[in-house]
Amino acid sequence: MRPHKKFVPFPFEYHQEVEVTIDSLSNLGVGIAKVDIPASQDEGETETTKWVVFVPFALPGEKVIARIFRNDNNCSQGDLINIVEPSPHRIEPKCSLFGECGGCQYQHVDYPTQVQWKTRQVGELLQHMAGIDHPVLPAIESPRQWNYRSKLTPHFQKPKNGKITSIGFLRNGQRNNILDVPQCPIAMEEINDALPLLRKLAHQNAKEYKKGVTMLMRATEGKVETNHRAIATEHVGNLTFNFLAGDFFQNNPFILPAFTKYAAVQASKCGAKYLVDAYCGSGLFAVSLASSFEKVAGVEVSETAADWARANARQNNITNATFKAASAEAIFEDIDFPADETAVVIDPPRKGCDELFLNQLFAFGPSRCVYISCNPSTQMRDLKFFIAAGYVLEEVQPFDLFPQTRHLECVVVLRKG
Repeated sequence: MRPHKKFVPFPFEYHQEVEVTIDSLSNLGVGIAKVDIPASQDEGETETTKWVVFVPFALPGEKVIARIFRNDNNCSQGDLINIVEPSPHRIEPKCSLFGECGGCQYQHVDYPTQVQWKTRQVGELLQHMAGIDHPVLPAIESPRQWNYRSKLTPHFQKPKNGKITSIGFLRNGQRNNILDVPQCPIAMEEINDALPLLRKLAHQNAKEYKKGVTMLMRATEGKVETNHRAIATEHVGNLTFNFLAGDFFQNNPFILPAFTKYAAVQASKCGAKYLVDAYCGSGLFAVSLASSFEKVAGVEVSETAADWARANARQNNITNATFKAASAEAIFEDIDFPADETAVVIDPPRKGCDELFLNQLFAFGPSRCVYISCNPSTQMRDLKFFIAAGYVLEEVQPFDLFPQTRHLECVVVLRKG
């Protein structure tokens, strides 16, 4: 195979095989090796410099053979060809598609080691992106490492000649190539039981699809819902939540009781009497934490989501919580809680908090903030703004809501200094 026309042949030739020792993992779950190379391309160069080589599916401590396919300005990318010395933490993946499917990155690592690396990666992001050296508590393990996902979204591309080629998920490292996935071991059993029929119906009706489709599979009350507008139900401890099946809800229900309890304990510390849930959605945190506060206010930009939150409060006999839909420019406009006795829970989308929201939050000035994120990179970016606004970092607690993958949820607790 010829290299891409833009391939730069330094410091390695295209498809050159190099033996490297893996030092660590990136936050994408990729093995990182550091090798000595000539400091420049000049012939006879005697000085050397450290060069990073990224090798997917290689583990720290392993000596491996990597085949180089790309050289960037300060690193190279290589495919894992052979494991010369395996890690004692390497195990056999449970899924035969591991390595091909882009959904999982850690099935080849024993679970305690997965959690250790996720904890370490949060600490590295904290240092590199926020410039803060602060201890990170060991990540809380999921009660289930397999069959935990309550939502799955298989997809397929536009049928060709009336036929669907593959139904599943993107291949590892590719943007448009979908791998056929007949079963998924991280999805709940109900979803895997329903998947063969859903796939069969899609193939039978292929001629009806004029474009690619993302299908919904939401486990609810022992069955699987595929209609985005249908009502789904989730139980968290002794609380019950209803929401639209296509809407966002945390999709590892088995860890949610510990997750919400930790948020409640941290938010109510130091005598905070009032709570604002600033991205309340259908009310998971506002309703779960209501018993720890005198009054709770949930805020959402979506009126529909606020309606679900109100309904969930009613059905759980929560009488001290109110919910309102507010425009992004007026999140705290109607909040009349005294700021020095108020905690705010923040659970934004992956992109993190925007400047408009942060300015309003800091102007309100709550005594405590519990920032929950599924993307620690944007969370650590935002953390710099909290520190600049006078907040002090108290705790960093990761939760492993996504075993076998590189993803996690991270809770950062801050108090006003």
